Amino acid sequence: MALINQTSEEYYLGPDGVWDSGDESYGNYQFVSIADIINNFMISHVGQDKLITKVRRTDVAYWAQRAIQEFSFDVLPQDKSIEIEVPPGLYMVLPQDYVNYTKLSWVDNGGIERIIYRTNLTSNPEAPTQNAAGEYTFNAAHGLITDAQSETLTRWNARSAFPLGGPGGGNFDLTNNPDLLALYAYGGRYGIDPENAQSNGTFYVDNVNGMIRFSSDIRGRVVTLKYISDGLGSLEDMTVHKFAMDAIVKHIAYSILSTRSNVQEYIVARFKKMASAARRNAKIRLSELKADLMSQVFRNQSKWIKH
Repeated sequence: MALINQTSEEYYLGPDGVWDSGDESYGNYQFVSIADIINNFMISHVGQDKLITKVRRTDVAYWAQRAIQEFSFDVLPQDKSIEIEVPPGLYMVLPQDYVNYTKLSWVDNGGIERIIYRTNLTSNPEAPTQNAAGEYTFNAAHGLITDAQSETLTRWNARSAFPLGGPGGGNFDLTNNPDLLALYAYGGRYGIDPENAQSNGTFYVDNVNGMIRFSSDIRGRVVTLKYISDGLGSLEDMTVHKFAMDAIVKHIAYSILSTRSNVQEYIVARFKKMASAARRNAKIRLSELKADLMSQVFRNQSKWIKH
């Protein structure tokens, strides 16, 4: 279990005794390491007088990591972020631990994040290199030669900054002229695709090459990517919030019992029910629903609710 084993001075100053020098571990009391969870499980759930009489520690470690991986997608989202300046090539390399994005935005001069919307208008397909006769070409190892960049991507990068171009397909830039943008869009928004009804730019995820591709109006902007990871790492580095500790333990127990041939089905069903209930509780606790925020929402919805 994670216990308070530091003095107040050690916590606030860190090992070097200097305030806010970067070696402190502020806020770490709310987390517990996966190694501690495994140790606690071996003590509380494994023994001669318990349902799990014997289990290898490596099996417990495996199921603990699988639990963290599954929980990271909806119960314990590892929400990370990265900020870059979009290069002339209009791309961002996906982070090493990237699983899926939650939000992509560019930052204006006031530090406000402007949401960039995903587009389905384009892609970056593989483009086999063709000779003058239109035939595919091959290298010395008889492998197919492909172009470094598809013509689709080349035209996407060179297109007008405004999603639909100007009147008649013009190439003038409307993104930095909101008055002109409003004038052009007046009376023309009926039936428009929502991804084109904004001027913040667009992107698509090029999973084949591990990149995010941006429209030309994002060139040179500061962009922030918020994404989720699966939370996996070394046993010493992986931690989970204490609100989810009970759910992780019950998930490990259910996973072990469900894979054994000598365990009755009613026992497996009971542990599955316990694991599901603990998972729901963890999700509720981690949702950060606060009474004052809920009352504010209710007051905005109804005049009858008084403060």
